[in-house]
Amino acid sequence: MYQMDFTPTRVCPRNIHVAVSDDGATVEEVRFDGGCNGNTKAVAKLVQGKPVDEVVELLEGNLCGHRGTSCADQMTRALRQAQEAARALA
Repeated sequence: MYQMDFTPTRVCPRNIHVAVSDDGATVEEVRFDGGCNGNTKAVAKLVQGKPVDEVVELLEGNLCGHRGTSCADQMTRALRQAQEAARALA
């Protein structure tokens, strides 16, 4: 399992912790520090065990008001970074 912390921009959470499988294919864990507690916990539960590519395809570009991004969109960025790093180590 490959784990990393991601500092999101233009959203409420201060940090997004993500873990992906060793090959970078599967979301193992997501944890938001800050943000709308119920929503971020729900998003984390919904994506756990799902393919990274499927999660990114579904949630990338999701917007929250005028911010130009969202917690879910920032999570997809974190997952892609973790996926790339895991694959580089494999």
